[in-house]
Amino acid sequence: MVKHFILSINPTAKHEWDRCILRDVLSSKRPDIAKLIAEAVDADGGNYLISVNIDIEVLQKEKAPSAEQLQFSFPEASQKPQLREAA
Repeated sequence: MVKHFILSINPTAKHEWDRCILRDVLSSKRPDIAKLIAEAVDADGGNYLISVNIDIEVLQKEKAPSAEQLQFSFPEASQKPQLREAA
């Protein structure tokens, strides 16, 4: 079984659970790894001794936007555009 996910890493995230996020490519939901494994073994009731191999291949990398790119500048209230009346 081959599955594709989006991995987002933010080492400066406020909460630890937001530092490393794995999401489904189409639905953006966090995958239930145990459910995926159960589907892969076509699980009926019972206990299974399994081996899981994780093979990671980076297909594309996008850098996170820097803080400079996220800053917005708004003109101050004293710099309102002046309107002229039509003649």
